Amino acid sequence: MGLQREEEEEEQRRDIWLRIHSLMPMRDAARSACTSQAFLRSWRCHPNLTLNRNTLSLNPFKERKGDFVCKIDSVLRNHSSIGLKILHLDLHDDPGTFVYVDSWLQVAVTPGIEELMLMLYEKYNLPCSLLSDGVRNSIRYLRLQNCAFHPTVELGPLRSLTSLRLQSVNITGDELECLISNTLALEQLQLSSCENIIFLKIPCVLQQLKSLSVKACQKRIEIEIEAPNLYCIYFYRVKIKFLPRGALLMKDFTLHCRNSFYYARAKLLSVMPNLETLLLLSFAEVVNTPMLPTKLFYLKHLTIQIITGGAFSPSYDYFSLVSFLDASPSLETLILDVSQGRMEHESVFGGSSHLRQLPELRLDCLKRVKILGFCSAKGLVELTCCILKNAVSLEHIVLNTLCEGGCCSELDNGPSLPIGRLLEEAFRAVSAIRLYIENEVPPSVKLTVVEPCARCHSSMVVPDAS
Repeated sequence: MGLQREEEEEEQRRDIWLRIHSLMPMRDAARSACTSQAFLRSWRCHPNLTLNRNTLSLNPFKERKGDFVCKIDSVLRNHSSIGLKILHLDLHDDPGTFVYVDSWLQVAVTPGIEELMLMLYEKYNLPCSLLSDGVRNSIRYLRLQNCAFHPTVELGPLRSLTSLRLQSVNITGDELECLISNTLALEQLQLSSCENIIFLKIPCVLQQLKSLSVKACQKRIEIEIEAPNLYCIYFYRVKIKFLPRGALLMKDFTLHCRNSFYYARAKLLSVMPNLETLLLLSFAEVVNTPMLPTKLFYLKHLTIQIITGGAFSPSYDYFSLVSFLDASPSLETLILDVSQGRMEHESVFGGSSHLRQLPELRLDCLKRVKILGFCSAKGLVELTCCILKNAVSLEHIVLNTLCEGGCCSELDNGPSLPIGRLLEEAFRAVSAIRLYIENEVPPSVKLTVVEPCARCHSSMVVPDAS
């Protein structure tokens, strides 16, 4: 009995070591293996491996030729019998590893693996046979970079895969559609620099798909989307034609691309009748937002933002954004971020003092408005006045004349350092508020103006608004 009890206690201690080791970062787990036999044994059972020069403590200026290959080979061979859960293999900076990739993957990618990330040096042809029945049933996250992957209908379904990321992967649109059509749990799809994809269909069977990202592709891509619950689309440096089939069911939606304001209003919103929350992020806006008859009857929350480093064309008419207000009779909150490094639009202080109005506009539900980066552009002043005159339920409007980060920066707790050009426009924006907007604010509405601080006032001469 005593011997049996000792064996049980030893087994419990071993399980505790394994549990502790499995929770440690891989680099720390490997280092601790040098301290005791117990940690060495548990290290060889560590289920999560991230293998790159950093985690293997290799200095590219000091290592000998073949050290990187030898260390990876040793780690993977020592873990070959335990069944890895996570393998992140980063070989993108070493051409000498290419000939070993096949054997390493055969050892490491086994049934039960949940995350696989391969970042390779050159176009390795990933065999479909690597994704056996057991692997397809367990894998949840797959990221491939700089390889060729040509799935066919014979591959079979990836039942647990929720996230797929492909970067510089040689794969066609038909091959990718074949893959994702059998990946019914997919929630996130990211494509970057996959130059052989010209047309891609996102089928309606992807009921769980929430996020689609396509970026840095040189050729024009046409995407036909039937997935009904997609709510976030990100396009970056890509020419894309969006071809939705029928009404999409999403209630929350984010679009991140160049000319997203125009694109959303002209192309997308007519097929999204159930939207309640909309976030539009743009790198640049060149074309005015069109006034169209389509309505978003359920839209309650709208955010329109030029991202950091982006800009409106000087010819862009801020007032055209009223199209979104006209289309949204149930809108309750509006956040408009037009922060830019330079204001090049027609100023309200130049030319005609006549301000456009839209008396037929009805904003019965709008309660809160915030405009960040408010400037003296005539179209923006007109838009603000239009909101104040037509939003009968408005409670609070915030006009922030400063860009993100404020007007001043502090260095070593020293004096404020004003940012000249931005600060000058902020002063002009405040003058525009005083002259054109304050008198339009109803007594029941709270107006908050965020303006340059006292230090900035004392350090600059306020420009003449006239």
